[in-house]
Amino acid sequence: MVFDYIIAFVRSLINLTTEMAPYLLLGFLFAGILFVWFPKKKVYKYLGKPNSASVINAALIGIPLPLCSCGVIPTGISFYNSGASKGSSVSFLISTPQTGVDSIMVTYSLLGLPMAIIRPIIALVTGFFGGLLTNISDKDKRNKSEQDAIQKNGENDNMDRSFMGMLHYAFIEFLEDIAKWLVIGLLIAALIDVLVPESFFTAYLGNEYLEMIIILIAAIPLYVCATGSVPIAAILMLKGLSPGAAIVFLMAGPATNAATMTVIGNVLGRKTLITYLVSIILGALFFGIIINEFFPREWFISAISLVHDGEHVHKILPEWLKISSSIVLTILIIYALSKKYFPGSIRINTVKPEIIYPVMNNIEIIVSGMTCNHCKATVEENINKIDGVKSVSADIVNNRVFLTGEKINLDHIREKINSLGYKYGGVVD
Repeated sequence: MVFDYIIAFVRSLINLTTEMAPYLLLGFLFAGILFVWFPKKKVYKYLGKPNSASVINAALIGIPLPLCSCGVIPTGISFYNSGASKGSSVSFLISTPQTGVDSIMVTYSLLGLPMAIIRPIIALVTGFFGGLLTNISDKDKRNKSEQDAIQKNGENDNMDRSFMGMLHYAFIEFLEDIAKWLVIGLLIAALIDVLVPESFFTAYLGNEYLEMIIILIAAIPLYVCATGSVPIAAILMLKGLSPGAAIVFLMAGPATNAATMTVIGNVLGRKTLITYLVSIILGALFFGIIINEFFPREWFISAISLVHDGEHVHKILPEWLKISSSIVLTILIIYALSKKYFPGSIRINTVKPEIIYPVMNNIEIIVSGMTCNHCKATVEENINKIDGVKSVSADIVNNRVFLTGEKINLDHIREKINSLGYKYGGVVD
C-alpha cells in the first residue's frame, strides 16, 4: 500500500517536472536578459511622481521581472529609497511577485494559454489599483530636497553585462534564489495529487465562494513563489477546486507572506501595509468571481487534464526536448541547492577584508534577513554609496557583511540597512 503511494508520488513528480522544464528554462533565459540588460536608470526616472503614470509604469516594469516576494522586497524598497513614490512602490510590490517570465511560461505549460494571459492582466490591474489607492490614502512626506538627495542610485557598475554574465545570472544566481521554493512547490503538488481524493473540493465544500475565502486565508501568511504555485494550483483544480479559487491562490500566495507584510509595515508605514493587503484581497476575490461567473471552466480544466493524463499538451514540443530539459533542470537545481546550502569550497568568502586593505578600517557586521542574491546585491549596492565605504561583500549564508573604508559612520550603515528592510545586528568583535 505504502509502496504504491510512493510509486504514484514519484510518477506525478516526474510528470510535472517534465511538463514544466522547457518553459522554465526559457523563462530563466528571459530572466537573465531582463535583469542584466534592463536599464535601471530608466526605472528610477519613470517611478518618481505620485501619479497614475508612475503607478502603471511600476506595474508594467514589475510584471515580466523574475522576482518572487523575497526578492521583490529589497528591490521595491530600493526603488522607494531611490526616489520612487509610495504608490509606484506598492504597485511594483503587488504586481511583480504574481508573475514573471518564468512563471508565465510555466503557467502556459501546466494551466494553458487562457490562464497564462489572465495572470499578467490581473497583476497589472491589481498593481495599478493598489498604487492609486496608496497615492490617495497615504501621501509621501518627502520634500523636494529629499527627493533630489535620494536620486543617486544608478546601475551596478560591478555587474557582469556580458553574454556569459547574463547566462550565469539566469541559470546560477536566479535559480539559486528560486530553487528551494520551486522544489517545494513540485513536492507539494505531487503529494496533493496522490493523497487528495478526486473532486475533493466539490464533494466536501461545494461552494465556490467558500473555497475562495479558505484559500485566501491559507495563502496570505504563507510563502510560495509565482512559479512554484503553478503546479499546486494545477493539481488542486484537478481535485475539483474552481478556477476562480485557483486564481486567488496564484495571486495571494506569491504576493503576500509574513515577512513581506512586516517589511512593508516597517518601511512604508502601517497605512501603506493596509492598502497593500486590501488591494490584494479585493483584487483576488474580484477576479476569482469574474473567472467563475463569466469564463468557461473547460478553458482551464482541459489543458490540466491532458498534462495529468500524460498526454502531449503542446504539440510543438517533441518528447525528447521535454525529457532532456527536465534532466538539465534537475542538474541545475541540484547544483544551485548544493551551492547555497552546502557551499564548502564553492563559497568565495574566506579571505577577510583586512588582508586585502591593511591600511583601512575593516568592519564585519551582522545583517539578518538576506535570503537571496537579490538581497546580497541590494545590500552591497546601497552600502557602497555611503561616504567612506570603499568595498562591500555580503555573505547571505552566514548573515555577515564585510566593509572596508575610511571613517565609516556605523550609524549611517545601520540606518541604510534597516531602511532596506533588513536588520542591523551590530559589529562582530
